[in-house]
Amino acid sequence: MVAYKSSLEFAKEKDLKDPLRSYRDRFYIPVINGIETIYFTGNSLGLQPTSTKGYIEEELEAWKNWGVEGHFEAKRPWFSYHEFLTEKIAKVVGAKPIEVVVTHSLTTNLHLLMVSFYQPTATRYKILCEKKAFPSDQYALESQVKFHGLDPKEAIIEVGPRAGEHLIHEEDILAAIAEAGDSLAMIMIGGVNYYSGQLFDMETITKAGHAVGAKVGFDLAHAAGNVKLELNKWGVDFAAWCSYKYLNSSPGGVSGLFVHERHAHDKSLIRFAGWWGHDKETRFLMEPGFNPMPGAESWQLSNAPVLGMAAHLASLDIFDEVGMDALIAKRIDLTNYLEFLIHDLSARKGDLCSFEIITPKDPKQRGAQLSILLHGMGKGLFDAITKMGVIADWREPNVIRIAPVPLYNSYEDVYRFSECLEKAISHD
Repeated sequence: MVAYKSSLEFAKEKDLKDPLRSYRDRFYIPVINGIETIYFTGNSLGLQPTSTKGYIEEELEAWKNWGVEGHFEAKRPWFSYHEFLTEKIAKVVGAKPIEVVVTHSLTTNLHLLMVSFYQPTATRYKILCEKKAFPSDQYALESQVKFHGLDPKEAIIEVGPRAGEHLIHEEDILAAIAEAGDSLAMIMIGGVNYYSGQLFDMETITKAGHAVGAKVGFDLAHAAGNVKLELNKWGVDFAAWCSYKYLNSSPGGVSGLFVHERHAHDKSLIRFAGWWGHDKETRFLMEPGFNPMPGAESWQLSNAPVLGMAAHLASLDIFDEVGMDALIAKRIDLTNYLEFLIHDLSARKGDLCSFEIITPKDPKQRGAQLSILLHGMGKGLFDAITKMGVIADWREPNVIRIAPVPLYNSYEDVYRFSECLEKAISHD
């Protein structure tokens, strides 16, 4: 077990020994009001790689020089641009290339996937999700149910924390799956809960869902690029994620989706089809009748948004270089150090303000994010650390979400954050 210390010297020593320390220089750290920020909101928007501008400018230059011919003559031809991302994102989510594609936006992809995998019948029509899911997921599920003429109050099963608790017991999820039984059509859960930072056991949930005949999918917005994913091995039916959080690929950037290989050649699956999901060998014949290409690519609607994908490729090249295992090893240590400092400060300053970390303590049940519940102070504390240069995230009723990202955050960042917290407490 690492013996952490609450000192700047200790943090700097950790940084000197960090094998990933050089990657910080490959990202732009925002400077606001003359202060280099302590940027801890990679769970909302990751920082820009220094290489991103060059990737995008290559495509702007190709557009300038080639016009429409850039679809075939650009350095990376636009016609097949999404294919340059496929193998790299497959490694991030633990999939085979045929199972993934980058296209559209997150909620769009979730809707397109649920069109295929939520096919309710008179007896099997219920959806199970976590309570306090991200609002977009809630709205998407409600609208899917209404689209089929069903009542969300009857069709949607929400599993939440027990009274007085912040986390969901996974045995409660499994019990709800078993209780729903043959009435359960689909499970759709956030792999990492956006509010608490709780990482769910997706493999166990998938097995339980399949045991009662349900399809199982996950929103991986807070999981992709953050935690170890093995979607193929786990047998997940479908999943989708955004690229702009831990994957550092521009605000509102493109999304990825996963469809397990067992569905790859099933042309009977209902889809909301578009021409870019049509067999690419005959796509330009413009003939009637949708013929889906094999695998996840058949869920594409339109051709690639190249500029957004260029930003995504810039980041994925870094992920491909580093590898998820190295990122996860540092993420665990960095987050553990943050946890140590929070507990240390709470013990010393608890008479003024104490901190309750509502994210699971076990690194296997969380990613980079720690959600910190304040006792004794409120949003004024958050506002104070913001003025000191800490970019964090406030969630009602009294929670600060902090996410030290292993690619560009340092141990010194973590220590200086604890210093800012202490100053804010002492001067409130």
